[in-house]
Amino acid sequence: MNSRMFLASVSVAALLTLSGVGAVSATTLYADPKVKGNTVDIVLDPTAVPAAEKPGKRAPKTHQVTLTTTEVDSKLDDGTTYTYWTFNNTIPGPMVRVRVGDTVDVSITNAKEATMNHSIDFHAATGFLGGGQITQVEPGQTKAFSFKALTPGVYVYHCATPMVAHHISKGMYGLIVVEPEAGLPTVDREFYVMQQEIYATKAKNIPTAEDDYDGLVNERPNYLVFNGAVGALSKDKPLKAKVGETVRIWFGVGGPNLTSSFHVIGEIFDRVHTLGGLESEPLKGIQTVTVPPGGATMVEFKVDYPGQYALVDHALSRATKGLIGILEVEGKADDSIILDKTGDSRKKMGEMAH
Repeated sequence: MNSRMFLASVSVAALLTLSGVGAVSATTLYADPKVKGNTVDIVLDPTAVPAAEKPGKRAPKTHQVTLTTTEVDSKLDDGTTYTYWTFNNTIPGPMVRVRVGDTVDVSITNAKEATMNHSIDFHAATGFLGGGQITQVEPGQTKAFSFKALTPGVYVYHCATPMVAHHISKGMYGLIVVEPEAGLPTVDREFYVMQQEIYATKAKNIPTAEDDYDGLVNERPNYLVFNGAVGALSKDKPLKAKVGETVRIWFGVGGPNLTSSFHVIGEIFDRVHTLGGLESEPLKGIQTVTVPPGGATMVEFKVDYPGQYALVDHALSRATKGLIGILEVEGKADDSIILDKTGDSRKKMGEMAH
């Protein structure tokens, strides 16, 4: 498919085909590779969001955060495995949710079978490199520290062991949300989504992808993904909602290098807390939000019409490297919102003109 054909189509079906979801991608076009056994499913379910507290002021609390850093093999793409480095065997790592004034008590253990030192840097923490200076933990060891959440916002955390970009690109990142003193308004659905580049290549007929250090330092990723793997939020764990519900997406970019232009095709963000600032007034009526590496945002929108909505980076060529998710919305169609007058919405991808 040439670039003109690609840019001409923004349908979910077209993006799925281009990204390799439902078809063989360009990066895995080899003869019957087989994924190795004993792999771990590292894809974090986007619904794995800590329960929100009831809005209203309360006394400060202390939150226990227990993390284990692991090095595990998992599916990267159909027919391709990769050795990921994780927090608690998931990508992204678990979301942490606190309020301003709370204390976060962190314990981090490096699995004894690990081959590397690891650590953690919370962008929400002040001092000691966000914890990175005091949590360089060797295999089999545990380190601990605590910090006070001083400022509301949506913050990234990541491994801070040199080469830091390498550790992040292998999956060591997540989000910590520091809510305002009185909390946030309730919504019907909350999702946790993060974007990452993966710098890995593989030889023909070899199912295991190996790190591409030249690609890493020159910022030329072979894969771009949501929640760790190609197809993670399209085939494996799509987002789901119903017509009339309000959706909140906590979105961050682990990176380590590329800025995201986060967009949901077929939707408009009603409210956006750009750059993760939860004390600022939200922007309203936003089509696409820019999120830098090591940055985050919170977007909200009401879903008014059923169907499949594509989560993308609007640098759309990245869909060909795996960067696409799906929001599936169930409910009754309202023709006053959108009306198909030709029947094209019923066509399959192969029947669509470009």
